[in-house]
Amino acid sequence: MRYTSVVIADRHPVVLQGLTKLLGAQSGFKVVACCSDGTNCIEAIRNLVPDIAVLDMSMPGLNGLEILAIVNAESLTTRLVFFTASVEHHELVISAAAGAYGVVLKDVTPEILLQSLRQVADGQRLPLLSSDRDLAREQSDIPITGDIAITEDIAITENVLAVLTERERQIMRLVSEGLSNKAIGRRLNITDGTIKVHLHNIYQKLEINNRTVLAALAISHKDRAGVTPGDQVAGLAPVQQRPEKSEAAAAELSASNPSARPVSRDD
Repeated sequence: MRYTSVVIADRHPVVLQGLTKLLGAQSGFKVVACCSDGTNCIEAIRNLVPDIAVLDMSMPGLNGLEILAIVNAESLTTRLVFFTASVEHHELVISAAAGAYGVVLKDVTPEILLQSLRQVADGQRLPLLSSDRDLAREQSDIPITGDIAITEDIAITENVLAVLTERERQIMRLVSEGLSNKAIGRRLNITDGTIKVHLHNIYQKLEINNRTVLAALAISHKDRAGVTPGDQVAGLAPVQQRPEKSEAAAAELSASNPSARPVSRDD
């Protein structure tokens, strides 16, 4: 009999035990690993290649968004579902843009959780809702699948990218290609310090804290848009090599005085 393999990751033993018992009682699911931290979770995903990973947003080692970024970067096929006690709006947006299959709150009923995981097992993305009532209502309607889900995810990503300047989108694209700050600086003919200032501004605007998640956003958007390496990505500016002395000065001004935001052609 075909079953859906599941990796569970949560820092709380009671949650791991509860999910294992719940899914173990279902003939269609098989829990292949339980992890109490993010590092073991990503190793389990790499080694076992489960159909679904159910994980908390906040875990020691690696958090949920960092695991999602790694899954995207390594083109792993596991579908990630975040099972969390609470979630901020920007985390919902970022997780959707980066390719998560859904976010389910821990206060949902067992029936709703199982229904959600069955939908994900069937390739359906869950609506990004945070309440048991809304989730049940949405899941009783037409499921979000195929081209509809892809179109909505691209729209979410483009809304995220809309807050970035042209130069910031260029840097985001180069980060997704694995370039270091020095390599990006050489490509764009700007200093390493200017790159750091731009990255700091990007992290603040997107409410993320590292380049791994930033790369996941760019890679996920590029994959959904059907872009091949070297193509221009919708929402990500083409990279050009040109002197940017005025830009460097503006970035350094921003770093020294966060309240000052000089207007430039990248705005």
